[in-house]
Amino acid sequence: MSYRLVVIDVDSTLIQDEVIELLADYAGTRAEVASVTEAAMRGELDFEESLRARVATLAGLDESVLVQAFEAVRLTLGAKELISAVHAAGGRIGAVSGGFNQILEPLAKQLNLDYFRANDLEIIDGKLSGRVIGKIIDRKAKAEALLEWAKDFGESEQWAAAIGDGANDLDMFDVAGLSFAFNAKPIVREKADVVIDVPDLRLVIPHLKLK
Repeated sequence: MSYRLVVIDVDSTLIQDEVIELLADYAGTRAEVASVTEAAMRGELDFEESLRARVATLAGLDESVLVQAFEAVRLTLGAKELISAVHAAGGRIGAVSGGFNQILEPLAKQLNLDYFRANDLEIIDGKLSGRVIGKIIDRKAKAEALLEWAKDFGESEQWAAAIGDGANDLDMFDVAGLSFAFNAKPIVREKADVVIDVPDLRLVIPHLKLK
């Protein structure tokens, strides 16, 4: 049996960047935001609280920064090969992120992902309000996405693989049949079935037992 549903974290996993930090560059708050991001990914801060605090620093930015941030995103080495391998085996791949749909949606279309889910930045009169709207995609919501996509695919979650690097990914590790800590924080490495310390997603492929 192969792991034909792959659910991957986005920031510092599918892509090399933390999108909130790319946006914070435009607000002049990168150092502040980066330190909060690090603490949240180590599991030291509540994710929702940390997300709202970081997004608040973006208030007043023109929405055009979202296009600039998307253009600055760098795919992780091997991302396209992983997606191709899963699709070639008749599988599906989804990306779930504590980041933002305004970046993930065009990225998902570009990469031909089957599923995607992230937070929505509120935009009022062409400006970022400094708030997110709707349900927060935290660690619980990431696990819920994996279960929902497994049901949609008609596969047991036991044949789903989850890939991530931060504490926000641990709940989906718990429900997936196979979990990968990808250049991850210590708390994530301890919980994962497979630890990959080289920033190359092609190294995931052999473990999926695709046919």
